Amino acid sequence: MDNDVRLAKRLRRSGKAMPDGPIKIEQQTTAETDMNLTSDGLSVQDSSARAEPYSRQETAETSDTPAQPVRFDWRRKLKLHWPPGRKEWSLAAILLIAGLAGGLYLTHHHSKKPAAVHIVKQIVKPKPPTTVASTLSGLPVDPSVNQRPVTGVMIENSTDARPQSGLGQASVVFEAIAEGGITRFLALFQDTAPGSVGPIRSARPYYLQWELGFNAGYAHVGGSPEALADIKAWGVRDLDQFANGGSYQRIPTRAAPHNVYTSITALNQLEAAKGYTSSQFIGFARKKAAPSKQPTAKAIDLTMSGPLYNVHYDYNAASNTYNRSEAGAPHIDANTNTQISPTVVVALVMPYSLESDGYHSDYSTIGTGPAYAFQDGTVTIGQWAKTASTSQFVFTDAAGKPLLLDPGQTWLTAVSGTAKVSYTP
Repeated sequence: MDNDVRLAKRLRRSGKAMPDGPIKIEQQTTAETDMNLTSDGLSVQDSSARAEPYSRQETAETSDTPAQPVRFDWRRKLKLHWPPGRKEWSLAAILLIAGLAGGLYLTHHHSKKPAAVHIVKQIVKPKPPTTVASTLSGLPVDPSVNQRPVTGVMIENSTDARPQSGLGQASVVFEAIAEGGITRFLALFQDTAPGSVGPIRSARPYYLQWELGFNAGYAHVGGSPEALADIKAWGVRDLDQFANGGSYQRIPTRAAPHNVYTSITALNQLEAAKGYTSSQFIGFARKKAAPSKQPTAKAIDLTMSGPLYNVHYDYNAASNTYNRSEAGAPHIDANTNTQISPTVVVALVMPYSLESDGYHSDYSTIGTGPAYAFQDGTVTIGQWAKTASTSQFVFTDAAGKPLLLDPGQTWLTAVSGTAKVSYTP
């Protein structure tokens, strides 16, 4: 119906009369008609196409001209008309809105600021230190070393026992008179494990009180009656050779009783079998070594009981250590065939007496007293303090401040008075 109305309007504009019956559109048109129809925005071919539903059959019957092939027309396909109607305006509006929306999207998309780039800083955790300070010596060691047990060994110092094995490799050494003026050593090991340590001799009560401050195992061959009783009463980690002979040996090159030896590995195995797998203790307070440019104590003398046991030290500035001598000769370690040279020498002034038998020594090791600390070529005079058998020695200077010791082997000698200590620049 709409097509008929539009076609009638176009015919009236062109001056044609509206036919009464079905409209026949001829294939051939006059130039005038073609021009008029074209000026109306519709070609003859378009008109015939529009009228096709009504005239296809009649045209085929009345026209002698063969039908022309119909070419593709997007307006026909979309059924658009001119002048535009409601449909055409609606489509135009939709296209306009779609174009505006697409433009806004593209404008917004391309003008949008790039997203901020967040730089994630990777936090690298510092690796655990490869070494730590030894609790016993203060020297740098693998952290596992501090988890080992401290092992104390009683080493004799009679003239028949010299040279001893292992003394130069101990981290801490205590020295005192055992009996008859003969000195004896308590050597403490944790950082090192020499394969030969000895000769080993009997226990004494004051050595027990010193080793208890380190929660150490205690290797010995028997002991004085009082010492053997104290071992049981004080809960000492007992490694007595009498009860554990398999961990010791008697060497053929020394005469008894100066021939009992062991190794730190063998003692560690014995400790492990007894459940002594580590030692909980407080080590000496340490500092960084600082050799003096003007040493004030180059030579040290400690009077013990006589020429065979008196001690002498010479400061070695090159190594910042003290070369040890006794009986007028260098004190040698048989394991290394070198002179024993501790980094720190401490003279502990404490009361000394004999036990009731008039033979065995007795030291008052619990309490306080003067202390001489030799290190870095100098001497600091202060105080030592030990409050109980299981407590550690604490050192302070004349002002009462902590007296810190250099890392390295520390050799502590008990003397009976300040007159027993002398030194020269």
